[in-house]
Amino acid sequence: MSVVVDLLARPTYTMSQVDRLLGLRPGTARRWIDGYTRNGRSYDPVVRQRHTGEDLATWGEFVETRLLAGYRNAGVPIINMRPAIAKLRGETRSQYPLALSANFVTPHGKELVQRIQEQVGLQSELLLVVMRSGQLVMADPVEIFVNAVEFTNGTAVRMRPDPKFPEIKIDPLRAFGEPSVRAVPTEVIAEQVRAGDSEELISELYELSPEQVRAAVLFEKRRSA
Repeated sequence: MSVVVDLLARPTYTMSQVDRLLGLRPGTARRWIDGYTRNGRSYDPVVRQRHTGEDLATWGEFVETRLLAGYRNAGVPIINMRPAIAKLRGETRSQYPLALSANFVTPHGKELVQRIQEQVGLQSELLLVVMRSGQLVMADPVEIFVNAVEFTNGTAVRMRPDPKFPEIKIDPLRAFGEPSVRAVPTEVIAEQVRAGDSEELISELYELSPEQVRAAVLFEKRRSA
């Protein structure tokens, strides 16, 4: 098994961290990733194959939840995507099919996704790929997701949490998976600025440019707004 595939299975975040990092309401990540019970009725997970009770989410689960968050932002009921994701998992023999770029950017992958969408009768607002001008292309939430994720050998390895700040990245192997600039957590930079340290001092301390320091501070302000 390759290093990047192993990375997808790496336990990285608590469920509450996933909610915080992706801007989800508390409890959302747990419901999507591990399922839930309400009024005596059990609901299967969307991300995991089955309920496990494990509180830690893997990097692959985090990445897939990031894609689902894009649909939630569009007002789509995520639970309805489960049949397509489950079938895609089986067809690709991958535990994390939404974390593989080939399923969205290659002709074969798009055709596979389209076939699965048709087989499970996925609603139009939930589609992962759509037909435009006679060609299969990524649906808008998927395109936004793919542009935010960095892939190595077709596997998601890191992510840009905000397109306005391209140098800020979420990397499971750096800064404990928190948003960072060159492995320096943005939260640490912002806290030092709030404590009165100058941008010049922080730049010198962490070997960052003043622009990178300002970007980290602005990113944290936007995140906490």
